[in-house]
Amino acid sequence: MLTGVWDLPWWGLVAYALVVTHITIAGVTIFLHRCQAHRALDLHPAVSHFFRFWLWLTTGMVTKEWAAIHRKHHAKCETVEDPHSPQMFGIRKVLLQGAELYRKESLNQETLERYGRGTPEDWIERNLYSKRDSLGIYVMMAINLVLFGPIGLTIWAVQMLWIPFFAAGVINGLGHYWGYRNFQPEDASTNIVPWGILIGGEELHNNHHAYASSARLSNRWYEFDIGWLYIRLLEAAGLAQVKKVAPQVKLDKAKTSCDLETLQAVITHRYEVLAKYAKSLRQTCAAEIQTMRSRAVRIDRGAISRMLHGGANALPSSEQDAVHEALRHSKVLETVYQMRQELAALWQRSNASKEQLVHQLEDWCARAERSGIEALEQFSRRLRCYA
Repeated sequence: MLTGVWDLPWWGLVAYALVVTHITIAGVTIFLHRCQAHRALDLHPAVSHFFRFWLWLTTGMVTKEWAAIHRKHHAKCETVEDPHSPQMFGIRKVLLQGAELYRKESLNQETLERYGRGTPEDWIERNLYSKRDSLGIYVMMAINLVLFGPIGLTIWAVQMLWIPFFAAGVINGLGHYWGYRNFQPEDASTNIVPWGILIGGEELHNNHHAYASSARLSNRWYEFDIGWLYIRLLEAAGLAQVKKVAPQVKLDKAKTSCDLETLQAVITHRYEVLAKYAKSLRQTCAAEIQTMRSRAVRIDRGAISRMLHGGANALPSSEQDAVHEALRHSKVLETVYQMRQELAALWQRSNASKEQLVHQLEDWCARAERSGIEALEQFSRRLRCYA
């Protein structure tokens, strides 16, 4: 049987495949995503070039194309212009054909020109990495053949499929379709699992959409972002500089009224505020739905839950009608819905002065505390403590 220059047992071959694919994942999340697309950190030129070279070998991806497509995804998220939204294309297509959607968008010169600025434009990028983007993957195939013989082709195939399936498929697909949400940004992003290891921390996709420019994707104590671990190690070695991380909520329990500091904190943490609102009012809404059903009032509990998390405007028209019919029969649900809409509108009123917004926030809290809904009163008192 033919073998290469590196004769490894079966488990050694598996270990090699896992290590090289993990380095590729690290290159995507640290270099392409956090450094190039979002400018969340700066990398030493040697580190940046290593990742550029490695990604050329193992994926053939062009930095400008990847960054531009990802930036457009954030700018046009969950719309017809989003390059890979499962809300638009369907989960099956994005999960199984995410790489094809990426390649299609990479041919859109308008996308590259508008969203691809600031990415590498040096000689080697123009003449090798971008101009001969397919050459690298064939070099990688030759390396694997020399190292391991024919079995090297299998390892190469795994390398070639890893990013298209996990990054283009799983993250862009499941990361906008299934999982849990710490925050309520105006999209369908989810955290797939709290342990970001297999895909370098990208599993924490909802956290990323809430704070896109953060170099750290983990946010809760139980979440682990291995990409952040690598960044911290690079930083300790003087090879990286973190520019921004997601702010943490700070509460001053002595505060009893809203001021400019409260307003600024609420706007900064607006996605956390909406998530906390939905969580705080969930049991209240569930109890009200049960009461309504006992009175033989038909109600779509799922639609009410989705309204609580995303607002009625985010629902399909058929569910909007069902929600408004339910609100007509319940003063509690109507209040919960209306207060959520007014709270979300606070950071959308660009024409109001800061003083006016502080007054509106104080008025919102006062009305919440007079609502007679205990959970809403407790939420309001906590909101006043934001600092």
